[in-house]
Amino acid sequence: MAQRAERILAAARDLVDFARHREVLSGPLKLGVIPTLAPYLLPKLLPSLQLAHPSLRLEVRETQTGTLIDELIAGELDCALLALPVEHGDVEMLALFKDRFLLAAPAGEPIPRRPLNAKDVDQRRLILLEEGHCLRDQALAFCATKRHDSAAALGSTSLATVMQMVANGYGVTLVPEIATEVEVRDKRVTLKRFAVPEPGRTIGLAWRRTSPRRRDFAALGQEVKRGVQKQSHLRQPLAPRHERPRLSAD
Repeated sequence: MAQRAERILAAARDLVDFARHREVLSGPLKLGVIPTLAPYLLPKLLPSLQLAHPSLRLEVRETQTGTLIDELIAGELDCALLALPVEHGDVEMLALFKDRFLLAAPAGEPIPRRPLNAKDVDQRRLILLEEGHCLRDQALAFCATKRHDSAAALGSTSLATVMQMVANGYGVTLVPEIATEVEVRDKRVTLKRFAVPEPGRTIGLAWRRTSPRRRDFAALGQEVKRGVQKQSHLRQPLAPRHERPRLSAD
C-alpha cells in the first residue's frame, strides 16, 4: 500500500509539472547528484545554467546513489546525475559522458612507464570510499577484488580524505578524471593512466518514466556536456612529468 501510495503521489506531482512547466528549464527543478561528482561538476555547470535559464530555480541534493533513486521514485527529486546504469524499471536514463579512472599513488613510488592494467594495482594497498558509494564498487569490479580482500577499511565519504591518505604513503586509489583538477594538487601524489580500454564510469541523467519534463532533462543534459567540455583536462592526455611534476608520463 505504501509503495502504491508513493507512485500515486509521484504521478500527481508529474501532473502538476505538466500543467506548470511550459518553458524549458523554468521554475523549480530538484536535482540529485552523487558526492563523487557534485564538487567537480557543479561549479562549472551552475553559473552557465543560471545565465542561460534565469527563470530556473534549481534545488540540489547531494547524496549516495541508493538514496537518490529512492527519492527519485518517490517524487522528491525530479532527476539525478549519477553513474549509469540504474537498475530500476521506473527510471529512464540519458548517458552524457565517460569519466575515466586513473591510478593515484604516492610520488616516487615505482610505477611501470607503460599504461597500467588491473594486475598493476596492489589490491592490499587499495584505499577506497566507504560502503554505499558506487565509485567503490566500480573500482573493486575493475580490480577483481573481493570486498574483504581489499585494504579499503577507510570509512571516508570524501575523496579528499582518500587522496590525503595516498599523499602520505598509506596506499593507492582509483580517482575519477573529473576530480583530478581539484583533488590532485599535492605534489606528493602521482597519476598514471590505464591501458585501453580504460576503466571508468558513464555519467548520465536519470528520471521517472512518468515525468512530463523530458525536454527539461534533455536541455539539462546538453548543459552538463558543455560544462564538461570546458574542463580541458578531461579531453587531453596527461602531461609529461617535466611539464606537470605531480603527474607521471603516459
